[in-house]
Amino acid sequence: MCAYNKERRDFVKKSSLGLLGMAIAPSLLGQIGPKNRLRTAHIGVGGMGNEDLKAIASHSLVDVTALCDVDSNNLAAAKKMHPKAKVFSDYRVMLKEISDEIDAVIVSTPDHTHAPASMMAMEMGKPVYCQKPLTHHVSEARAMKKMAEDKNLITQMGIQVHSFYDYKLATLLIQSGIIGKVHTVRAWSPKNWGYDGPKPQGSDAVPDTLDWNLWLGTAKERPYKKDIYHPGNWRKLMDFGCGTLGDMGVHIFDTPYNALKLDVPRTIRTECREPNGFGFPENNKVTYEFPGTEHTAETLTWVWYDGPGAPKMHEDLKLPGAVDTSMVKDNQGNEKSVKDKMSLETKETKEGKLPEQGAMFIGEKGRLLLPHFMELPKKIVDGKYVDISAEIAEVEKANNMGKPIRNYSTEGAKHYHQFVDACLGKADCSAPFSYASRLTETILLGVIAGRFPNKTLHWDNNTAQFKEEKANEYLESPYRDF
Repeated sequence: MCAYNKERRDFVKKSSLGLLGMAIAPSLLGQIGPKNRLRTAHIGVGGMGNEDLKAIASHSLVDVTALCDVDSNNLAAAKKMHPKAKVFSDYRVMLKEISDEIDAVIVSTPDHTHAPASMMAMEMGKPVYCQKPLTHHVSEARAMKKMAEDKNLITQMGIQVHSFYDYKLATLLIQSGIIGKVHTVRAWSPKNWGYDGPKPQGSDAVPDTLDWNLWLGTAKERPYKKDIYHPGNWRKLMDFGCGTLGDMGVHIFDTPYNALKLDVPRTIRTECREPNGFGFPENNKVTYEFPGTEHTAETLTWVWYDGPGAPKMHEDLKLPGAVDTSMVKDNQGNEKSVKDKMSLETKETKEGKLPEQGAMFIGEKGRLLLPHFMELPKKIVDGKYVDISAEIAEVEKANNMGKPIRNYSTEGAKHYHQFVDACLGKADCSAPFSYASRLTETILLGVIAGRFPNKTLHWDNNTAQFKEEKANEYLESPYRDF
C-alpha cells in the first residue's frame, strides 16, 4: 500500500472534519460563491503571510472576509488593514464557523501547518493558495495533489517568481534548444536557514500574545523558547521548516524543473554535517540524478549548494572575465537577519562574478546563466558571452510576452492575481498542486537525504518509497492532537 494513500486517510481522520464532527453535503463541495467577487480567508497573517494578504487583497475583486493567526499582534495589524474581516486564532474553528461565507483559503503558516490547514480547506471544497514549500513531508505532498485532483479544485503554490518575465523567458529559451539538451544544472543560495548549535535547554514564559499550543499545531509538544521558534527562525528547525533548500531552493529550482519538464529524481545524495536531530545543517551540497526528458540528456545531474560561501567553485560556474576561483568567496557568508533571509531580493550581478543566487544550465551547445532574480539569462559558449538578443526577441514575439518590467511591487502580485482570476473562472493557475507537489517532493527528498550524509538514497516514484528502509521513516510524521 502506498504511503501517501495511508497519509490521506490519516488526514481525513485528523482534519477538523473529524475533530469537529462536521458533515459536508457532496452537493456543496467544490462550489464558489458569486462569480463576480472572491471572499478569502487567510491562515497566517504575519511575516510572509502579511505579504500574501496584501497581494491577494490588491485584486479589485477580492473581499478579505476572515483572518486567522496564533499571534494576536499579527492579527491586530491585519485587522487594522481589513476592519470588516472576522478574526480567529484557530483555523479549524474559522473554517467550521464561516465555511459558507468564504470562497477560497490562503495558507501562509510555518511549513509544518501547510498540509493540515490546506487539507481541511480542500476537504470542504475550497480552492487553496498555499505558500511554498507545499508541505513538510513527502506523504503530505502526494495527499494534497490527490485531494485537489479528486475534488477538481483550483490550487496554486506560492512561488510568485514563477510568473515573472525572466523565468518564463528562460523556460522558453531552454525548450527552444538554445543550448541543446541539458545534462547538468547547478543552483545555489548563500542564505543560511540552518542551525549547527546545541538544542536549547529549559523554557521561557510564553508571551501573552502567542497561543503556543496552536503554533505547534500537529507537531510534538515542547517548551517555548524565546527567539528559537517564533517568529521566523522555525525554518532552521527540522520539526517545523525545510532549511534553505525548502525556502530558496523551491524558487531557484522552479524554472529549471519546469523548463526541463522533470519529474522526481531517482537518486539523491547530500554532503553535510552529521544530523543533530534539531536543526538543519548550515551548509549543504545536494546532488540529484533525474531520468531524462525531451530537453535533457539520458540522465540529468542537478547539484544544489546552500549556506555561507555557497556555491563551491566548479568549472561549470566559471564566468567570462573571472580572474580566479575566489570570485564566489564574498557571497554573503556572514549571518543575515531573519528579514534579509526572507527577502527574495538579491545583489546585482557584477562582471566576472556569479549572481548571489541563481542557476546554471549546462548543455550540448553551451551554458545558460539564470540569475535570481529580475535579470535576463545569459548564454556562455567557449568561455565567452554570446549575444542572444535575436533569440529573445523571437521568443517574446512568438509568445506575446511584451517587455520585462523591473518592478517587484507590481510584478509580485501577478501570481496571486492569477489564482484569484482562476477562482473566478477567468484564468488558469501556472503552479497548481499537480505541479507543485512534484517540485516539493523533489525538494523534500533532498532534505531527507541530509539525515544520511554522504550516502546515496534511491527513490522509487511508483511506490513512493526509498530502497533504504531507514529513510522511509522520514516520509511522514504522526500528527499530535491539539
